[in-house]
Amino acid sequence: MKLYYSPGACSLSPHIVLNETGQKFEIEQVDLGTKKTKSGADFLKINPKGYVPALVLDSGEVLTEGPAIVQYLADQKPGSGLAPENGTLARYKLQEWLNFITSEMHKSMGALFSKELDDKGKDVMRGLVARRLAYLDQHLAKNDYVMGKDFTVADAYLFTVLGWGQYVGVDIGKYANVSAYAARIGARPKVAATLKAEGLA
Repeated sequence: MKLYYSPGACSLSPHIVLNETGQKFEIEQVDLGTKKTKSGADFLKINPKGYVPALVLDSGEVLTEGPAIVQYLADQKPGSGLAPENGTLARYKLQEWLNFITSEMHKSMGALFSKELDDKGKDVMRGLVARRLAYLDQHLAKNDYVMGKDFTVADAYLFTVLGWGQYVGVDIGKYANVSAYAARIGARPKVAATLKAEGLA
């Protein structure tokens, strides 16, 4: 498998999951501005959507969208415990969390990187993010991870999105449980190794 990524982008999530599961893989960095890969390939021929992550399977097929990729990766290593078994209520709870992270956290936090959004628009987005963080802070007061006691692919994704706060004026430190959670995830050996591999540590 080969993961196309950009340092610190949402592709960090499947990169973490690949390391957590111990699967064999390659990585190649993508310049999201030029849409060129590190080797000079046209990334749009790999993923016409133009953004990361993109995972090229051993069959040559390409899988995109982070929540789909991380579930696929976890299902290749069911013993990893990174995703509950398909068809169980726990699996739908995982999908509930992945949908919350992608629609309520990722899109709102990601919008703050936009140069086209004016200050008023960014204030609206920060207010939305603040409400979601308050919800997460309450949830994490009683849970070590988003699904309870066990680290799952949803944690890899949420950790990635929370990391963007430092770049867009969102102070995660104001939320004690969220801040402690992010530190706990960041201290995991495979997470730390992934951050180092992407030049983020």
